[in-house]
Amino acid sequence: MDASMDENRLKDALKAALVEVLEERHDLLRDLIEEIIEDVALTRAIAEGETTEVIERDQVFQLFESEA
Repeated sequence: MDASMDENRLKDALKAALVEVLEERHDLLRDLIEEIIEDVALTRAIAEGETTEVIERDQVFQLFESEA
């Protein structure tokens, strides 16, 4: 067998395995997408926080207490 045939067989086997995992465990894909969305949101929140006014810790807790 030549290398290109082995490579194609390996690609096909990996594709089939991935499809099988996603069909049987679609929750894994959902969890992965959820994690990605959370990471993007956290990254955006951090970036926004770096450009906003710095306030004291007590001010933050006062806001929480006033909304409770």
